[in-house]
Amino acid sequence: MIKLFKVKEKQRELAENANGKTPVKKQSAGELRLHKDISELNLPKSCTISFPNGKDDLMNFEVTIRPDEGYYLGGTFLFSFQVSPIYPHEAPKVKCKTKVYHPNIDLEGNVCLNILREDWKPVLNINTIIYGLFHLFTEPNYEDPLNHDAAAVLRDNPKLFESNVRRAMSGGFKGCRVLFGHEFFRMWRPSGRCLGRCLYAV
Repeated sequence: MIKLFKVKEKQRELAENANGKTPVKKQSAGELRLHKDISELNLPKSCTISFPNGKDDLMNFEVTIRPDEGYYLGGTFLFSFQVSPIYPHEAPKVKCKTKVYHPNIDLEGNVCLNILREDWKPVLNINTIIYGLFHLFTEPNYEDPLNHDAAAVLRDNPKLFESNVRRAMSGGFKGCRVLFGHEFFRMWRPSGRCLGRCLYAV
């Protein structure tokens, strides 16, 4: 039955091509669901969505988050989303494209957010993920870290953590590990000079 269906589908495509019609690309279930999710987005004013590859590629898009409160107030953070054809049965792949000193985001842009991993369910949607990312900036979580050093600073010395975030956001840092007190963390600076004791270059 499936083979017969494929043959009929192929015959229809060939007939359309013979008639000079442009073949219409069949949308996957994931694309249909994603289209619905995007049409129903209800984002905070500080979050925007864009489609760098144009409207024909909804499966790859970017979200910009500009936190309006918390440690990361005033920062701008860009995330890329790659959505699988079997979405929503598989969570989108999300990467942070902005270097950030954060307990839940590592230097490669990997994001530690439970709904992108073990707590993902098909009833969740893109809106839920964006709110989850936004929440990481208003309330970073030191209990489930990717950047263990940043998490330890946040847990043990929130004032130092806030200072570190401000320094990291004020122009970025050249990759190196910097020692502040007993805590290590990675920072970036355009000049390549460390704001502390550089233990080794990355």
